[in-house]
Amino acid sequence: MRLYADLGAERLFTATKEQQKIVVEIKVFNSSSFITELEKAVGQYSIYRTFIQRIHPDRKIYLAIANDIYLDFFQRPTIQEIILDHKINLLVFDQNLEEIIQWIN
Repeated sequence: MRLYADLGAERLFTATKEQQKIVVEIKVFNSSSFITELEKAVGQYSIYRTFIQRIHPDRKIYLAIANDIYLDFFQRPTIQEIILDHKINLLVFDQNLEEIIQWIN
């Protein structure tokens, strides 16, 4: 079975963070339904994490989201509970500056 990341605005890539190999899934929440996009993101993240742990156990996976999405939605207690329950690592970035704002493990 081959696993491919989404094409288009969302993508999966590998990199290095402080000597640690990482995999980053960039998620663009551009649907009118945040919950639908969150369901897809959590599901994809879980699938990618399962395969990556088996194939590259030395890599850590991050879900990359734009800072405005993080501030508008991911600060909500219910969303934070979902992120914690599913053990999702976040990479929050500024879309305009193309800079990482914070890493959340």
